[in-house]
Amino acid sequence: QVQLVESGGGLVQPGGSLRLSCAASGRTSSTDGMGWFRQAPGKEREFVAAITWNDGVTFYEEYAKGRFTISRDNSKGTVYPQMNSLKPEDTAVYYCTAHITGSVFYSLQGYDYWGQGTQVTVSS
Repeated sequence: QVQLVESGGGLVQPGGSLRLSCAASGRTSSTDGMGWFRQAPGKEREFVAAITWNDGVTFYEEYAKGRFTISRDNSKGTVYPQMNSLKPEDTAVYYCTAHITGSVFYSLQGYDYWGQGTQVTVSS
C-alpha cells in the first residue's frame, strides 16, 4: 500500500499562483514517480503533470506547459506542482497519484493509489 497526502489547495484570483504538495509513504518501491490529475464538476479526470523519482523527468499536459512546474524532494518523498498564471478554467479538485513502474504517464491506467484530493478554485 502507498499512502498519499495532498495539501496546498485554496482560493486564488485569476493570474495568481498556488503550490500544491503530495507526500508519499508506504510501499513506494513499486512506483517510479508521481502524477497529478484534476477533475472539474461534470468533467472527466484529466492528466496535469508527472515526474519520475530517479532522474526527475517531467511530463505535462498541453494546457500546463509554461504555467505549471512539477518538482520533487526525494528525501521527503514529496512532489510539488507549482501552478502560476492560474485561470478560472483551472478550477478543479487536484489529485496526486503514484505512477506504476513502466506504465504510461499521460493516462489514468498508468497509476495506482490516489490521494484524497485538494480543491483549487480560481475566481475573482
